[in-house]
Amino acid sequence: MNPTRRTTAAVATTVVLSTAGTLLGLTVAPASAAVTCTSPVYKRQFFASTSFSGTPAKTDCDDRIDQDWGTGAPASGLPSNNFGVRWTVTRDFGSGGPFALPVATQDGLRVYLDGTRKVDLWKNVSSTVTKTVNITVPAGKHTLRVDYVNWTGSANVEVDYVPRTSADVDKVKPLAPSGASSSYDGDTLKATVKWSRNKEMDLAGYRVYRRLKGSSAWTKLTTTTAATTSYINTPPATGATYYYEVRAVDKAGNESAGSTDQPVTTADKTPPQVPSGLTAVDGQPGIALAWKAVPGAASYTVYRRWEDDGGDNPTLKVTKATTASWTDATAKENLYYTYWVTAADSAGNPSTKSAPAHVRRGDHAPSAPTGLTASTTATGVTLTWKAPTTPVTQDLVRYRIYRKGWLVDEVRATGTTFTDTTVLQGTAYAYTVTAVDNVGNESVASAPATGTAPATGLAPAPVTGLTGAMDGDEIGLRWQRSPDSDVDHYDAYRGVLVNGVWEYERWGETYQGEEDQKILGFFDEIYEPQGETVRWAVIAVDEYGNSRFGTGEEFSYVTVTEPGA
Repeated sequence: MNPTRRTTAAVATTVVLSTAGTLLGLTVAPASAAVTCTSPVYKRQFFASTSFSGTPAKTDCDDRIDQDWGTGAPASGLPSNNFGVRWTVTRDFGSGGPFALPVATQDGLRVYLDGTRKVDLWKNVSSTVTKTVNITVPAGKHTLRVDYVNWTGSANVEVDYVPRTSADVDKVKPLAPSGASSSYDGDTLKATVKWSRNKEMDLAGYRVYRRLKGSSAWTKLTTTTAATTSYINTPPATGATYYYEVRAVDKAGNESAGSTDQPVTTADKTPPQVPSGLTAVDGQPGIALAWKAVPGAASYTVYRRWEDDGGDNPTLKVTKATTASWTDATAKENLYYTYWVTAADSAGNPSTKSAPAHVRRGDHAPSAPTGLTASTTATGVTLTWKAPTTPVTQDLVRYRIYRKGWLVDEVRATGTTFTDTTVLQGTAYAYTVTAVDNVGNESVASAPATGTAPATGLAPAPVTGLTGAMDGDEIGLRWQRSPDSDVDHYDAYRGVLVNGVWEYERWGETYQGEEDQKILGFFDEIYEPQGETVRWAVIAVDEYGNSRFGTGEEFSYVTVTEPGA
């Protein structure tokens, strides 16, 4: 804020000149003449009494209340004693805040804010009286009125209103700047931000901030003076949109809220970063190139040069990619190549070439089989697939079947189907298939396929010839050896009838034994027999864990009555 300025009282007077250009006289404007004073200039009225009654004897404008009339009259036609002067001004105080009213007077003085008296020195005195009153002015427009009277003797008066700018006193933020606007020059790549002058009387300056669209973080660009209402900035020419905001700051350091955000969309003159991390890996179906994705890149261009002893081969543009990888299937085997890659943004700005990547195209295995499916069949999980297509299929000799990453089996290249019978019924498995050529080159794995073994039908057949008897406290079971070749062992279960349902508990196991052992047995002691009639079941379990227990399939059992306690 700035204190009021002094203007000349001639604003409301008329100067009469003679024809020779000599000052002839000063004529006071008629009392009835309308006088308009532009804020913050005071409207001043002179009265020929101390009651401020009747029509003012004179009305003019005064930019500052600082008068010393001595013992004379304040204006022509007024008495030197018993007169009154009234000053009024209505102005915008912005956000308001703490103000001081310093005054000095001889004789009477009263100061009003919006009709409320703030200073009262209404007394005939023989010397100048001084006083300072601290007030709080609300935000917005308010009217200040000063009434001064002289009864007798010397007449002088001085009144001012000034903001209190100490940080420990002024806690009121300025009003946010208004009238903000922005423009951008695509040739100079400069953004211009403008705003209207703030109404604060204690304004120290403005702070200009900028943020990237999509971000909430503001960066302070500059702090201007209070007289400055524009700022020129050069944002990065990346095609991005930036927002500008202006905040007012007062002499106490209080910062206002921001102006309305002003968007600026920059021209895109900045090329993307140079791609890094370029790798070239020889494989099937070609040389696999990969690099780190570049922020803001819309496309990539791949360059290739064949390297031989002459070294005069041209560098060729081989493709335009939209992702940070590409496989060159056109490179010929047993040759050396060098690759580069550049990035381009959506405006077409290209980067420079990346560091080179060197690679030799070798003699390769077939490509991976495709279309792998896995389905449930009666004997296990059946796989089908399509033969690979590159580089040639004439040298294909076999396929390798992998289950959960482990090799299960190999099949001749004349077929593209395989049934995995070495599975646990009701269990899901993930499979891949590879192709192998006549020199042992193995392709990469196919896309995986998941299949589920059948819930039943894979377990060994029920045992035959099962008998059982108690010998004291010991149970003895016997049965014939299973003819199934994949039986690993036999589980013995003891069953008890509970609410009409047989509930079984695994009691132990017996292994298959020697091939010439035709009869197998299981013997175990029963602790604290209760004289119950129980069932004893013997169930064959193959080497993959399949058995008939819990699948609903029939199994062999005998009924045995245990001795009483």
